[in-house]
Amino acid sequence: MRDRDVSIQDAPDAAPDEMTTRSELRREAVFVGLTLVGMVTGLATGWLDGPPVLMWAGYGVAYVFGGWYGLKGAIQTLRHRAVDIDLLMIVAALGALSIGAPFEGAMLLFLFSLSNTLQHYAIGRSRRAIKSLVEMRPDEAKVLRDGEEVTVPIDEVAVGDVFVVRPGDKLPLDGVVRSGEGTVDQASLTGESVPVPKAAGDEVFGGTINESGSLEIEVTRQAHESAINHLIHMVERAQSEKAPTQRLIDRLEQPYVLGVFGLTIAAIAIPIALGNEFTGTFYRAMTLMVAASPCAVIISTPAAVLSAIASGGRQGVLFKGGEHVETAARIDAVAFDKTGTLTQGDTQLTDVFVRDGTVDDTLSEEGLLSIAAAVQARSEHHLARATVRAAADRALDVADAERFQSVAGKGVKADVEGQTTHIGNRSYFATVLGDAAIDGLEPGLDRLETLEAEGKTSVLVARERHGEVSVLGWLAFTDTVRPDAAEMIDELRSLGVEHIVMLTGDNERVAQRIADEVGIDEVQAELLPEEKVATIEALVERHENVAMVGDGVNDAPALATATLGIAMGGAGTDVALDTADVVLMGDDLSKIPYVLGLGRKTRRTLTINLAIAFGAIALMVSTILLRGIPLPLAVIGHEGSTVLVSLNGLRLLGYRG
Repeated sequence: MRDRDVSIQDAPDAAPDEMTTRSELRREAVFVGLTLVGMVTGLATGWLDGPPVLMWAGYGVAYVFGGWYGLKGAIQTLRHRAVDIDLLMIVAALGALSIGAPFEGAMLLFLFSLSNTLQHYAIGRSRRAIKSLVEMRPDEAKVLRDGEEVTVPIDEVAVGDVFVVRPGDKLPLDGVVRSGEGTVDQASLTGESVPVPKAAGDEVFGGTINESGSLEIEVTRQAHESAINHLIHMVERAQSEKAPTQRLIDRLEQPYVLGVFGLTIAAIAIPIALGNEFTGTFYRAMTLMVAASPCAVIISTPAAVLSAIASGGRQGVLFKGGEHVETAARIDAVAFDKTGTLTQGDTQLTDVFVRDGTVDDTLSEEGLLSIAAAVQARSEHHLARATVRAAADRALDVADAERFQSVAGKGVKADVEGQTTHIGNRSYFATVLGDAAIDGLEPGLDRLETLEAEGKTSVLVARERHGEVSVLGWLAFTDTVRPDAAEMIDELRSLGVEHIVMLTGDNERVAQRIADEVGIDEVQAELLPEEKVATIEALVERHENVAMVGDGVNDAPALATATLGIAMGGAGTDVALDTADVVLMGDDLSKIPYVLGLGRKTRRTLTINLAIAFGAIALMVSTILLRGIPLPLAVIGHEGSTVLVSLNGLRLLGYRG
């Protein structure tokens, strides 16, 4: 009972593989149909006392087509000196035939082949669900060449080319908007339910739909590097990785099958040794073999886990393996990065202050901001981006900086107009410049404390001249809490999450204000990246199963350390795809409870499936040993439970949280 691979390939190779898969399923369906016809023909001919040749011809058709795939699988397994369920079914059918019960054997092969076909259809459907993303991406793009629109295949579009999309068009490739404004429906990729406004400078993704406005977009990734292809490849890899429950079942399959064979032999040898007649004993042993076969047990896990992975992919949630689906079900503590996760990440510069008595009496707020922007133009930190953006909004002239250096979690420095400028928090000035005499440090730190009490993140700006450091002033920033953050925290608690922590490099007062606003249990502030890792390790020791939620770049070490790493905004972040266990392709916080909820739903489904599978085996085996049941009833119970767990697992495709 081997699940033939229904693989997901990238777009150029998808069609042939898809046709092969569907052709194989059609062939299986035809074989099932021929098996049914042969079985009915043999049974009807026998009832009507028809020609024996016709009866045996009918049963012959049923045995050949019903046992075709099972025999192939059994032979392949035997070549590796192993046994499996396929061999059990073939032996049981031949055993029924040998004792003059051809109908029972044909019925077994018919239901066995039917359940296999239904399982392959169910698993193929769960895998094809995510593959439908490929079909949403156009095969051609309207590229601007010499001022004219030229329609070309997407594989011929290069990075840097500019293509045009109009309202209602699907975007063929990933890129950045160069001109135009509109809204783009990104639900197919990120799961966002509301169209996203797009303007010059905004990133867009292939396969999404332009709802309004005409956009000119510069290509940033070729077709094979697109966000959709990343998603497809990751889902394919995830579906090829087995969940812990499935790995356990696979390890037990071989000894279990050998045990069933041993039980069957004992069920024949012992009664015969006690004087029972052979035919009835052998018939009962074949019935026992069918009832004890673990088909439903083996299919119960992949049917559920593959459906869960596909369901997540359709919601913009990428599980990078079946193991992570089961891990999500066990999470009882969650740690969040602050900036860009619980907050909007769109930090704004709110205050620029020039210190009274600075060494430069002519320094203005604009001058201080210009100096700060020159230094921070080389940094990717969210505070640095806010500073540079504020300088640009005021149309300030910003000089070029040289010899830029960054101290993670503390600050930066660079040479501007021949003088070294330092920008950092109190930790920067206490450690990096701890041995230097700093003019104006005490009033500067007092001012930082006041600003932080107001819930603002603040830094000092100082200039070093001839070995002397003087504070020029300070900058203050604010970041807006995401409007759905508090609701998301409540949903996590309703799912059974016991402890929620916020980890940030920001100062404790600002962090605590945000934590109080959204309902966080614990705050760990002013952390360096390595300290975030140590904090996660401590949380794992306390709670065992801890999820870390971050942006996938600065939080990469912590994501890798947590039991489950969840990266937000993975549609444009390669590091998120590489580091985290689960990637949210958009920035929707509601997907975090969705991840844990889907994991818990999958665990419940696995529990039900295994209960059905083992319950059916236990009921039938005990009944056979105590009272005896006919082989057709054992066949129906065995194959019925197999189909039932497949369909129950398939229900996860419709999970919406």
